Amino acid sequence: MNRALLVNAGVIATAAVETALNQPDDPLMIALAVLAVAALFVRERWPVAAFLVTLPALAAIGAVLPPVVALYSVALRHSNRYLLAGCGLLATGGYLFPGADILLEVPGTDVVLVVIYAVMVATAPIFFARLVRALAEVREAREHERELDAQAVLARERNQLAREMHDVVSHQVSLIAVQAGALSVSTTDPNAKTAAENVRKLSVDTLDELRHMVNLLRASGTAGNELTPQPKLSDVDRLLSGSGIETTLTGAAPDGIDSAYQRTIYRTIQEALTNVRKHAPGSTAAVDIAQDGSDLTVTITNTAPTRPTLALPSARHGLVGLQERAALLGGSITTAPTFEGGFRLQLRLPLTS
Repeated sequence: MNRALLVNAGVIATAAVETALNQPDDPLMIALAVLAVAALFVRERWPVAAFLVTLPALAAIGAVLPPVVALYSVALRHSNRYLLAGCGLLATGGYLFPGADILLEVPGTDVVLVVIYAVMVATAPIFFARLVRALAEVREAREHERELDAQAVLARERNQLAREMHDVVSHQVSLIAVQAGALSVSTTDPNAKTAAENVRKLSVDTLDELRHMVNLLRASGTAGNELTPQPKLSDVDRLLSGSGIETTLTGAAPDGIDSAYQRTIYRTIQEALTNVRKHAPGSTAAVDIAQDGSDLTVTITNTAPTRPTLALPSARHGLVGLQERAALLGGSITTAPTFEGGFRLQLRLPLTS
């Protein structure tokens, strides 16, 4: 049998024996005693109601254990201090009620002692229950802290592995893709050109899968850090509306272009708008997507800044990353200032079947 059930049965049996020892001598008193003991069976589900049901037996025949046990359940379930104080006062009054007429006849010192004893009997189960609950909360906090420590260690290991994969594997595969692309352009041998193009395409696909694996490794597995979907062209409108820059969009990309193209276009527009915010405050921007022969061009142009430009540090890693993205797809990035004092960034990607 479950240990908790044994303890519960023992507590109720002890309360029943203590109530019977008070010798209820008429049907009403017997009914109150039986009701008080029966209330202990439901004290875990309805602790306050069970406590209130035990009070008449306490006041009528002096059955102390049923209300004490029920009051312990109340304090274990609830933490409202006003509720606990009210229940404690009721328990104290119920304890003093049977001998109230006798207390008025005894000396003052004895009255004070009886009242102190009644208060101690009423508050003891409350303090003990709060202590048990506090210890349980400490155990839960320690267990939660151990889980957090384990998750932190796992996250560090994942991040270290992700950095190694990104810094070593991604770099090498990127070089393979770039060199294969250069070979496919420079060679005149059709077989070599086909092989080089296949190597470049496989390298691009490998990099794409590698990025997904790195994102998976860096995810902690919690709800707040779950993997988010990769951006698509359908997300560009939301990007423009949330950029904080007055931006117009013209043109559209052909339907059904590869997801790698869509991500590259999105990241290019995102980086360009980021640079506009940093280096051209107060300017407006225009995004134009067009098809130029067999190439797809994405041009982001901004006007001259209308507010003072802050000297922000920049290592140009963003543009370097865009150039690498474009090169992996056989494209290019060009940048140049405009005659009006603005800036233009253009992405050019070859449209392949």
